[in-house]
Amino acid sequence: MNERVNPESYQLVMESPIGRLGCRLHGGVVTAIDFDVAHALRCAAGAGALRRALDAYFAGRPLPDTFAMAAGGTPFQQRVWGALRRIPAGEARTYGELARALGSSPRAVGGACRANPIPLLVPCHRVVARGGLGGFAGARGGRALEIKRWLLEHEGYRG
Repeated sequence: MNERVNPESYQLVMESPIGRLGCRLHGGVVTAIDFDVAHALRCAAGAGALRRALDAYFAGRPLPDTFAMAAGGTPFQQRVWGALRRIPAGEARTYGELARALGSSPRAVGGACRANPIPLLVPCHRVVARGGLGGFAGARGGRALEIKRWLLEHEGYRG
């Protein structure tokens, strides 16, 4: 799903139940997690903790919220991403609920979710439409929605 990134920029590439993940770190700070990367590279020093946490997550344990992350983004995107991190695993919020809490619009919240460079650690998959799953990673169907559905079910969401 992320063809635009040079695969050599990943410090960790790992297989998972949702496909091959490519993770970028800079100085021990997570800067991106991409789905369905095409190339496998060896794990760089410093990525071991992230790999162990993701392996544990896919085995059914919660992800720790202790990772240093540098997501960039606008001040509004940062506010949305902070709100996403407060949604517990197994729960979801609608775009409208988040928009009301942030004094914004559902479309703006959706745009911030789509721009999220660190899915899983910033769980944009926990934001759903009022009448269904909504979109994921900028898509409204296909592989992206399969991943979102899998992540929500894996976390115990039964919405």
